[in-house]
Amino acid sequence: MATSWALNRSQERIRSLCEGTLEDHDLRRQALEELGRMVPFSAFVWPLADPESATGISPMARIPCPEELPALIRLKYLTPQGRWTALVGRPRPVMSLMAATGGELAGSLLWDRLLRRFDVTDILSTVFADKHGCWGWLDLWRGGDEGSFSEDESAYLASVVPALTAGLRRSRAAQCRRETTTSTVRATPSPARRRPLPQQAVLTLDESMAVVGQTASAGEWLGLLQPGPRPYQGVPAEVLNVAAQLVAREAGVDSHPALSRVPLGSGDWALLRATRMAGTTAVEGGPPGSTPPLAVTVQECPAADRLEVFARCFALTRQQHRLLGLAAGGLSTAELAAAMRISPYTVQDQFKAIFATCGVRSRSALLGLALGTSAGLRS
Repeated sequence: MATSWALNRSQERIRSLCEGTLEDHDLRRQALEELGRMVPFSAFVWPLADPESATGISPMARIPCPEELPALIRLKYLTPQGRWTALVGRPRPVMSLMAATGGELAGSLLWDRLLRRFDVTDILSTVFADKHGCWGWLDLWRGGDEGSFSEDESAYLASVVPALTAGLRRSRAAQCRRETTTSTVRATPSPARRRPLPQQAVLTLDESMAVVGQTASAGEWLGLLQPGPRPYQGVPAEVLNVAAQLVAREAGVDSHPALSRVPLGSGDWALLRATRMAGTTAVEGGPPGSTPPLAVTVQECPAADRLEVFARCFALTRQQHRLLGLAAGGLSTAELAAAMRISPYTVQDQFKAIFATCGVRSRSALLGLALGTSAGLRS
């Protein structure tokens, strides 16, 4: 492990990255370069997450088994050891797979059924979560003769988690600002300036996470989401993640909802949700075709869901979130005061605080930021 001076300098560089204005992809890329100097690794998986459901979105990864992507995602969600949701709230939200299994890697479903074939020797996992939600998680992999992660390496990663958590949340808030600015720049005087988002789509998946059916509009939606790696470039990882979260719920591994809200750019968002097509649930290890398929719906994200994510990104209080939701319904100051049982002056004060937090000067600008300019023009 590096000297104390090198560790302190690395921590300072991570903090500097997180205090800047990098978008989330560049933030993760540069953070990985810095982390690799202190904690060498040969592969990684770093998705963002829906802050409420903790379901993965917008993944970045370098793995030795892209051809096994559906199985990798499914088993990751089904494996309790080192699962990101189990690390939330811990004093040190970092765990190596070697430590989580007591040195018996075969106790991990992910390792036993998949990663042993790729000579993975350890995974160092952490989660980026605060009181406002879960913003992502990170798995660093070692393989071959690279050995396992040390206690010092785990401690170093834990030391930079708070800064990275705050940086990821701020980057999501900054993305809202950039998308609204982009939508405004692209806007034309015509209300029908751009094609509306596709109609709701449904994809059906079997227990191996293979797509076995889809409705007509599914192809349009899949083109708007982030493509997966070859040979799964036609199946966005967001679809696989939300389906895997449903399987984890059914198996009792996690209780978060199987949904995600995904920004598409230019103020547009998608809502993904997974359900079973019938009441029977999957049984781990059961024969193929023994259970009904999974159904993943993809649709335009409703205003209430957008506002919920927006409030978390900008760290709004519960009262501010409720005020924003009521304002989106078109209520006047007097009506807002009556609905919230506060004075009109308090309403104005609350809006001033929200304006300062979000960097806007009016309610219309605030709602345009929260709902997306393009969404507002289509409604």
